[in-house]
Amino acid sequence: MLHTAFLILIPGLFVFTLVGLSMGARRLLGIRIGNIRAAIAGTVGVLATMQIISAMGPSSHRPAMTSVQVLCGIIVTMLFLAFSEVLLPSSVLSDIVRLPRALRGRVARTRRYAELSAIAMRNGLSPSLRGLARAGSPKGTVAGRRHAARQVRLALEEAGSTFVKLGQMLSTRYDLLPTEYVEEFSRLHHQAAPDPWERVRKALTEELGQDPDDVFASFDPVPLAAGSMAQVHRARLADGQEVAVKVQRPGAQPVVERDLDILHRLGRKLEEHAHWARSLGLCELINGFAVSLHEELDFRTEARNMAAVTSAASSGAAGAVRTPRVHEEYSTQRVLTLEWLDGVPLTSVGTAVADRGLDGAKLARQLLDCVLEQIMLGGVFHADPHPGNVLLLDTGQIGLIDFGSVGRLDRTMRSALRDLLLAFHRSDPTALSDAMLEIVERPEQIDERKLERSLGRFMARHLGPGSRPNREVFSELFLLVARHDLTVPPEVAATFRALATVEGTVERLVPDFDIVAEARRFAAVRVREEMTYERVKESLIDEAIALTSVLRRLPRRVDRITGALEDGRLGVRIRLLADERDRRFVSGLVHDVLMSFIGGIIALVGAVLLSIDGKPTIIGSVSLSQLIGYNLLGVSCILVLRVIFSISRGRG
Repeated sequence: MLHTAFLILIPGLFVFTLVGLSMGARRLLGIRIGNIRAAIAGTVGVLATMQIISAMGPSSHRPAMTSVQVLCGIIVTMLFLAFSEVLLPSSVLSDIVRLPRALRGRVARTRRYAELSAIAMRNGLSPSLRGLARAGSPKGTVAGRRHAARQVRLALEEAGSTFVKLGQMLSTRYDLLPTEYVEEFSRLHHQAAPDPWERVRKALTEELGQDPDDVFASFDPVPLAAGSMAQVHRARLADGQEVAVKVQRPGAQPVVERDLDILHRLGRKLEEHAHWARSLGLCELINGFAVSLHEELDFRTEARNMAAVTSAASSGAAGAVRTPRVHEEYSTQRVLTLEWLDGVPLTSVGTAVADRGLDGAKLARQLLDCVLEQIMLGGVFHADPHPGNVLLLDTGQIGLIDFGSVGRLDRTMRSALRDLLLAFHRSDPTALSDAMLEIVERPEQIDERKLERSLGRFMARHLGPGSRPNREVFSELFLLVARHDLTVPPEVAATFRALATVEGTVERLVPDFDIVAEARRFAAVRVREEMTYERVKESLIDEAIALTSVLRRLPRRVDRITGALEDGRLGVRIRLLADERDRRFVSGLVHDVLMSFIGGIIALVGAVLLSIDGKPTIIGSVSLSQLIGYNLLGVSCILVLRVIFSISRGRG
C-alpha cells in the first residue's frame, strides 16, 4: 500500500514542481508564453533542480536547503525562458503554428494579385494613376484626366464589388480627387449573376434555423436583383404579408476580407512610393472604407439604420416618404426581411407621374426635404438616394429603400451645416467662412481673410443675380476648400454627395429642379420655426441652466486669481508627461533602475553574509548567515535577470 502511494505521489510532485517553476519564471520575467514552451521550461527547471540536489550530496535533503534549491530551479527556468525567447520568440512560434493557414491565404492573395495585375495591364492603369493628384491640381489636361478616370473606372468595375464600392466612396470626395475622377466614379455599378437557388436555400436555412418553406408561405427562387454581396427575393409570410428578403451571398465575406487585405497592403506601398497617394491620405481612406464595408456586411446594422431614420421621420416631409418596416423575427446578420412596397423605381418611372395626375414638384420637394430633415434633424441619413433606391408607390407616395449605406452627423456638425445653408440663403461670405471652419479639419495656420474673400467671390459667381446654381456648386465649394489646404471630414463629404445624388434623382420627377434654392428655402423655414417664442424661451432656459454652475463658481475663481496676483503668487502650471506613452516609458525606466539598485544591494548584503565565518552551523560547515547569503544571492540573480531581459526586449 505504501509503495503504491509513493508511486502516485512522485509523479504528482513532479508535475506540481514543473507547473510552479514555469509559472513563477514566467511571472518574474513578465512574458506570456504558450503551454508547450511552459511545459518544456518547467521540465528543464525540475531536471536542473534534481541535478543540483544530487550534486549537493546528503546535505541537500536538509529542509534548510529547500529555499536555495527552489531559487536555483527558478533561475535555471528563467535562463531557459529568456534564451529561448531571444532565439525563438513566441511570435515566431505562433507564426509557425499558423503557417498552413497563412500559406493558403498567401496563395489566394497571390492569385488575386495576379488577377488584379492583369486587369490593371488591360486597362492601362499605371499611366492613369500617374494622372491622379489632389483636387485643384493643374496636372494634366482635362481630356487627359477624363480618359485616365475612365480607365480607372473600368478597372474598378472589372476588379469586383469591393473595388467598386471603394470607387463609390471616393466619388464623394470632391476635396481630394479631380472633378473628372469624381464624375467618372459616380457612374460605377456592378451586377453579378445570381447564386443558384440551392445555395440560397442553404444560407436561409442556416440563418433562420428552418427551411424557407417552413418559414414563408411562398418564396420566389428567382431573385429580383443580384449584386456581388447580396440578392433580393420576393416572398410571402404565413399571415399573407408580402416581403422582400435580402440574402447575403455565402462567399461574400471571405472575398471582401481578402480584397480589403490587398487594399491595405497596396495603400501602404503606394503611400511609400507615390506622392498622389500620400497627398490623398490613402491609408486613412482605406481604413474608413473598411469600417463602412464591414458594417454593410452585417444586415443588422442596416436594420438599425432604418429604425433610426424611420423613428426620426414621424412628421413633416420625412413622414410623407415611406420606408419599409423591418421584420426583425425573420432577420439576422446575413438575412434581412423587409415590408414589400408596391411601386416602380424612378429609373423606370417614365411618364407615370403625369399619367396619374401627380404633382412632380411636390413629390420632388418632399424627397429633398426628407433627406434634409434626416441630415439636419435626425443626424442619420440615407447616403445613396439614387433613382434606383427611390420608388414611386402605387399610393402616389415616394418610397425610400436600401439603407445599407448611411451617414451619421453629430449635433455640432448638424448645427454647422444649418449655419452653412443659412449663409447661402443670406449670401453672407463671413457667415459661410465661419460655418466652413466649423465643418472642416483645419490646419494650425490658415489665412481666414483670404478664405473669406475666396468664398465671397464664389458666392458672387454662383449665387448672384441671374445665376442658377446646381450640383456643380458642391464640387466648386470642395475645390475651393482643397486649395486652402482644408480637409473635409468623410461624413460631411457623404452629406454633400447625398445632396448631389438627390438632385439627379428629383430631376426624374421635375427637370431642372433647383436643389440649392430649395435647400436655402428649407434652412430659412427651419430657422423661422426655431425662432418662435416658445422655442427661443426653451433654448434660453436650457442655456441658463447650463451656465448656472459656471456663474456660481466664477466670483470665487476671480477672487482667488486677483488675490494671487496682488500677493505676487500668480503662476502657471505646465503638466509634464501628459502623453501616456511618455508615462509608460518613464515608469518602466524607473522600475528597471530600482530593480537593478535593489538587486545590487541584496547581492552586496549576500556577499557580506557569505564572508562571515560564524555560528551556528546548520548544514555541515555552512552557517546560518551563509545560508541567508546564498538565498539573497539567488534573489539578486532573479532581479538582475528580469532587468536584463526587459532591456533586451526593448520598451514600446
